[in-house]
Amino acid sequence: MAYILHLETSTKQCSVALAFEGKLLKSRVLNLNSFSHSEKLHLFINEVLQEAGLTPKDLGAIAISKGPGSYTGLRIGVAAAKGLCFALDLPLIALNSLEVMVIPQNTDGFDYIIPMLDARRMEVYTAIFDAEKKWVQETSALVLSEDAYLDIVGLKRCLLFGDGASKLKELQSKINAKYLPEVHFPNAEDMVAMAWVKFSKNDFESLAYFEPFYLKDFQVTPPKQQKI
Repeated sequence: MAYILHLETSTKQCSVALAFEGKLLKSRVLNLNSFSHSEKLHLFINEVLQEAGLTPKDLGAIAISKGPGSYTGLRIGVAAAKGLCFALDLPLIALNSLEVMVIPQNTDGFDYIIPMLDARRMEVYTAIFDAEKKWVQETSALVLSEDAYLDIVGLKRCLLFGDGASKLKELQSKINAKYLPEVHFPNAEDMVAMAWVKFSKNDFESLAYFEPFYLKDFQVTPPKQQKI
């Protein structure tokens, strides 16, 4: 079967997309200030399948946005994806969340494309792509400064976006940057074409060993002590 279910939960935005041979059929997306993935993800999965007149047994693969991103969101998404794959004996396709962000962007007039996801404080999850959306610098957790990216991109024209981009803008970055006015998150709809390419090449993950791409260890912020 060439029906692929795509799950994206790496940020506070939760999205699901159903596609057939690389063509989008149905989708759901919800962006709330608080995480609602545990409540909405399986609901969205059921809705897109029902609207397409399908059951889980009609699926040919599950595609997951593997990270980097929110520890909680990634854990929920990957658990759901692996659960479906084990239950239905389906292959798992994994895509980098930052690369998913790049897919829908208009790169005309830019030399570099830089997605940025907030990683708390002045740190972001980021990577660098060229105008053809090819990797220039791999995914990293970067502590921002006014010199960030300068050693790679110089003064060439750069497009920056994501919920971490405003941090660099506030620092008055030295690079030649344009910032998208709206905040852009990874979306399951933008996974469709890449997932189909991987499916066609049988480029699948090992279910037994696959883990989310957390990039950083999970950190718990201790509660503030109350003054007596």
